[in-house]
Amino acid sequence: MTFSLAEMWHSMGLPAKIVGGFIMTMGLSSLTVFVERVIALRRSRTASRRFAAEVGDALDAGLVESVAAEAEKHPHGHLPRLVQSGLAFYAQARATEDSPLSPAERTRRHLQRHLEQLSADLRRGLPVLASVGSVAPFVGLLGTVVGIISAFGGIASTGSGGLSSVAAGISEALVETALGLAVAIPAVLAFNYLSTAIGRTSGRSPRPLASSPIRSRDGVKPPRRR
Repeated sequence: MTFSLAEMWHSMGLPAKIVGGFIMTMGLSSLTVFVERVIALRRSRTASRRFAAEVGDALDAGLVESVAAEAEKHPHGHLPRLVQSGLAFYAQARATEDSPLSPAERTRRHLQRHLEQLSADLRRGLPVLASVGSVAPFVGLLGTVVGIISAFGGIASTGSGGLSSVAAGISEALVETALGLAVAIPAVLAFNYLSTAIGRTSGRSPRPLASSPIRSRDGVKPPRRR
């Protein structure tokens, strides 16, 4: 018996193949989520940086309408979406006086809620990575148990405890264990990387809006962060 991966796969029993296929499915799912989130984060950062560079003059001049119009051109950026939502809500809050809270306070609370929504959108898919990172080792352990059972089955069928009778089962057990760890470790690393990147991104989002000197045409400032 050769010890190539192909030969090991063909020598596995049906239960071991089911466990191995499940582990590989989890690995593909975590890889898909990681690649999609990395692309989404980079696209959001690129759009946000481009938006910040393009509205610099409008911020200095206090042209709210220009900033809002420019934000509409960058729907994939977290910062343009936050700025657009804040400016639109502030204009609506100033037009309606049916609340005991000031327009600035209402807008501040709206921005906090919207920032939480943006953070949740950026974290979409991370539970998949967390689940794969925590479950895959145990699924690999299940494959190990299946391999050991297969090894004992080989002993029972041959009536001897020689290496040839248990080699197939032991190889199944080792392959399943290694496969579970090979899927779980990258998933945990990907989860930690994305969590850190998203935390930095969402943590920086409100600062440009809160500290900007925007004024509307009637001279009223949007709310400042307290």
